[in-house]
Amino acid sequence: MCGIAGIFHLETAKPVDPARVQAMIDAMPHRGPDGTGVWTAPGVGLGHCRLSIIDLAGGAQPMANADGSLIVTYNGEIYNFAEVRAELEARGHQFRSHSDTEVILHAYRQWGEGCLERFNGMFAFALYEPATQSLWLVRDRLGVKPLYYAQVSDGSLIFGSELKALLAHPLLRREPDLRAVEDYIALGYVPDDACIVAGVKKLGAGEHLRLVRGRELPPQRRWWDVSFAERSAAKPAALAEELVALMRDAVRLRMVADVPLGAFLSGGVDSSAVVAMMAEQNAQAVKTCTIGFDVGSLDERQYADHVARRFATDHRTRIVSPDDYGLLDRLVGHFDEPFADASALPTFRVCELAREEVTVALSGDGADEAFAGYRRHLFQHRGEGLRGMLPQGLRGPVFGALGRIYPKADWAPRILRAKSTFQELSLSGGEAYARSVGFTPPELRAKLYGAEFAKAISGHRAEDRIVRTMASAPARDPLDRAQYADLKIWLPGDILTKTDRMSMAVSLEAREPLLDYRLVEFAAKLPVAQRIHGNTGKYLMKRAMEPHLPHNILYRGKMGFVTPISHWFRDALAGEAAAVAEGSMLARTSWFERGMMAKLAQDHKAGKADHGRLLWQLLVLDKSLSRLFA
Repeated sequence: MCGIAGIFHLETAKPVDPARVQAMIDAMPHRGPDGTGVWTAPGVGLGHCRLSIIDLAGGAQPMANADGSLIVTYNGEIYNFAEVRAELEARGHQFRSHSDTEVILHAYRQWGEGCLERFNGMFAFALYEPATQSLWLVRDRLGVKPLYYAQVSDGSLIFGSELKALLAHPLLRREPDLRAVEDYIALGYVPDDACIVAGVKKLGAGEHLRLVRGRELPPQRRWWDVSFAERSAAKPAALAEELVALMRDAVRLRMVADVPLGAFLSGGVDSSAVVAMMAEQNAQAVKTCTIGFDVGSLDERQYADHVARRFATDHRTRIVSPDDYGLLDRLVGHFDEPFADASALPTFRVCELAREEVTVALSGDGADEAFAGYRRHLFQHRGEGLRGMLPQGLRGPVFGALGRIYPKADWAPRILRAKSTFQELSLSGGEAYARSVGFTPPELRAKLYGAEFAKAISGHRAEDRIVRTMASAPARDPLDRAQYADLKIWLPGDILTKTDRMSMAVSLEAREPLLDYRLVEFAAKLPVAQRIHGNTGKYLMKRAMEPHLPHNILYRGKMGFVTPISHWFRDALAGEAAAVAEGSMLARTSWFERGMMAKLAQDHKAGKADHGRLLWQLLVLDKSLSRLFA
């Protein structure tokens, strides 16, 4: 796991100052504390900072092949590098190291761009080929590893693992993209097709970009996609057996490391399944760690302890409390762009706890997206059934009217919170799902935005990308379309961004076995009844894990990694919530109505509404703007 950065002149081979590349790398020391390297040639510079995981002595980068015809800087892991290497050696290739980096060079020499199809891993890399004067930028299938890039005024393209690497380049202009602010307020993060700094782009998950000197910058091209258009005809027992075999192999591949290794353990199905697979393949006790909360209703430590005892793991825990709010400035600095998923706090703490004893930790990320494990998947599945029973001409007016007149009851038990249900039933399936994955609904954003801001974004609406993605998805069923949108937008934009930045903040490599692309492709072919059965999501996965995990772990209600920010903003952090409308950088922008921001804090503290997530968003946005544009 590492950080990469570089400069490529698109028009002519102008000299590249190595110090400029070094400065970009030096902006990300947390990603690579074990060493740095810079390589330059006319018109190109590649940089690397290394967290040593495989071949500690021989994997330094940027790395060239024996004749210097290829040079690569690479962030990530090719988990099946040993198998690919063996195939290449059988074809006559000779290796000088034991690293997976060198496997990329030889695989490209053998198969060209087709080498990507043979890699099972998480990666972002830049490969330069002097003979063709071309630079190839690549990102892994699911977008586990990030890659930012931008064109600057001297005719070069700059790139890096984090936005801060680009910000270290003196020619990058720092201007906010207001459409990305709309995206952030709507979704809680800035998705991969946007950036808070105008002009900066992100290479999309499963996409690549071929730059050739003397040619215009081409569009990104997709090299991998997942299809929900096919259905497996296998019987449930056979599917369960295949699933366990795939999970076992995915975990096996991700346990290869030359440094200490452990796992995150929340006590939920996903992380518990990973720990179960690790324990059966490891003669030593698996090192596990858990984060708890000072709010009992959100604390899952008892379940994690149960799993830890069952598999005799070397288990440690730590508590997150309102005092951890003091971490916010540090976390904002690691995300660069505003990021409002408050579970970043416990994610940082669990990574910090893991890093005390290990350098690599396996997580349970990805199973909810692949196997339909979120409550919103169940609600979407049911809602589409109801939509299919009533024509839009009747459904829209009836449920729309009910949604308008029904009181908003954030304080009430979930079964009584019908307002949002009525609102979503009045919409199309795509519009309804876009609302369900969002943070702040359109009607509340309309009250929050100032007139000039609303005019500046020119009708741009964050939800539209979700609606478009669902409409064009290679899918059979509405549930397929919702999951496809999650894999393309929510997963790389929120979940994987959070895990990457928080693990890298403490120089920890996080690996996601449940996002092995073979598992994702397998899950996409499952009949809907094997994903959602009655009120149970991830149905096949839970059935398949019954011989391995206790019933109360598999079938208890889903809690998720939820931080009690709403509780904190009515108590210890009430003053912080109120301050965002007074004198903050955000207040000075005039983007948002100051009176509305103050009312949000007042109503939340009084218990009239639950605006905890929105208040957190505004605080994070204010701190991000101060860092990026002050």
